[in-house]
Amino acid sequence: MGSQATRGYRGPPAARRLDIVLQTPSRKTHTSVLPGLFAAAMAVVLALAVHALLPVLSPAVVAVAAGAALAASGGVGERLLPGLRLVSKRVLRVAIVLLGLRISVPEVLAMGWRTVVIVLVATGVTFVVTPLVGRRLGLSPGTGLLVATGVSICGAAAIAAMRDSAGGDDEDAASALGVVVLYGSAAIIAVPLLAAWLGLSPAQLAVWTGAAVHEVAQVAAIGAASGVLAAAVTVKLGRVILLAPIVALSARARPGAGRPPVVPLFVAGFLAMVALRGTGLVPESVTAAVPPITDVLMAAALFGLGTGIDVRRLLSGGRALLLGGIATGLIGGIALVGAVLLIP
Repeated sequence: MGSQATRGYRGPPAARRLDIVLQTPSRKTHTSVLPGLFAAAMAVVLALAVHALLPVLSPAVVAVAAGAALAASGGVGERLLPGLRLVSKRVLRVAIVLLGLRISVPEVLAMGWRTVVIVLVATGVTFVVTPLVGRRLGLSPGTGLLVATGVSICGAAAIAAMRDSAGGDDEDAASALGVVVLYGSAAIIAVPLLAAWLGLSPAQLAVWTGAAVHEVAQVAAIGAASGVLAAAVTVKLGRVILLAPIVALSARARPGAGRPPVVPLFVAGFLAMVALRGTGLVPESVTAAVPPITDVLMAAALFGLGTGIDVRRLLSGGRALLLGGIATGLIGGIALVGAVLLIP
């Protein structure tokens, strides 16, 4: 992959950038990561500042948009790539591991069997059906699987976690990332408006939001504005737990994948952190510090991934956007019907 990324590459420029960004850094480049790390740090500062001014825009969404904007302006030079590679792979995996400390298993289990059923059905159906629809639309299997993962689990972080297991190329990852961020951001406005129009109760809104909206931060934004923050985020974290088994099963099921580990190492770390949090041994001061730390790390990583998005290609592609809309409508519709029928 490395030789293709640096010599004789004939694919789209955005795919070439993302291909280089996602390579594992070598020791020979350790002195050249600073420009890319500095760019990522500036993007994180921007993302946090925008989020402070406009809480409905999560740092992750702002960071992805900043990366895509930098790429569109032609500002992703060769000097930035080693640092972007570092944040897009290693920093991202650390963030996903730490994400496990944000999940309280007792709180998730306390959601009740009705909510658990809604989450499992909405997530499972969307994850299975979306790749099938993608094939009908003529999209690659990698694009379908990555869009399915991002929509059904937890947005951009899920796409990044699934990328190595999906068997897709870098254009697949960039398309899925852009699509999920686009529809997830639109949900921040659409979900509260639709909930008010439909006359949903606070409990129904919390379950619908947590079971259907892509990013944790987007769920938090809707929940905070609607007064259902804790319940909505708890339901959402019930979906996040499903990231580990879905990534592990996809890695083992992919043809030609050889003999992958039972779970990727960072996914095992994620599960270990969930288990550690469940023991009750983690001090409250630590669990309180984890969310802002993971937000910063995730924003840096997603900025790096965002530099691989070709906005013009995404908007003109049509089929990936259509698939994202279908998947978003599917999970939103199933979760809404379940909330109305099962949640008082």
